[in-house]
Amino acid sequence: MNEIKNVSLQGLWLNNPALVQLLGLCPLLAVTATVTNALGLGIATLLVLVASNLTVSLVKNWVTKEIRIPVFVMIIAAFVTSVELLMSAFTYGLYQSLGIFIPLIVTNCAIIGRAEAFASKNSAPLAALDGLMMGLGFTLVLVVLGAFREILGQGTLFDGAELLLGEWAASLRIELFTSDTSFLLAILPPGAFIGMGLLIAAKNIIDAQLNERKKQLEPVKTIERARVTNITS
Repeated sequence: MNEIKNVSLQGLWLNNPALVQLLGLCPLLAVTATVTNALGLGIATLLVLVASNLTVSLVKNWVTKEIRIPVFVMIIAAFVTSVELLMSAFTYGLYQSLGIFIPLIVTNCAIIGRAEAFASKNSAPLAALDGLMMGLGFTLVLVVLGAFREILGQGTLFDGAELLLGEWAASLRIELFTSDTSFLLAILPPGAFIGMGLLIAAKNIIDAQLNERKKQLEPVKTIERARVTNITS
């Protein structure tokens, strides 16, 4: 149970691939102009992470050390192609919107990094859980950054949700405020860098406060002094 809890905490917070490891930043910064795009890429990355981690763990005993990286890349590429074809078939609008960043999931350092660092050394269930938690952590950062940029840039939330979830999701669109012109800084890549910096700063502040509270809750160790006298018999 402790191992499951530790893997979950590592993926979601302590070793989050986007906030701590700073991996996969190119697609993260490029497609987070809206929550819909961010969620679509996050789900695609999560599926590839879980499937590739599980497969790498299952075949680790049959792959020699010298060829492990090419084999891992081929496994990841196979799952990315599958996800790309599924998105083309069922969410074609989102598939067109994300464009080149779907096949580029193959080059996401977070995926090959987890395959090498964790999946190739652990059991299949634990490797799948690691992929799930790392994928969820990455997706949450994408969604939060997408919401931040979409609200500031367009004044909306869940714009284009029907591209991912179907026609019924068009009603999810929320218009928070209207403006004659968009806030370009939030929509363009510099806005993504600023938003990412704010998220990392917020995490560091929360971690510092948690550590401070933990220190305050720790029992104070008292040292008992032994009285020594110079009395000799």
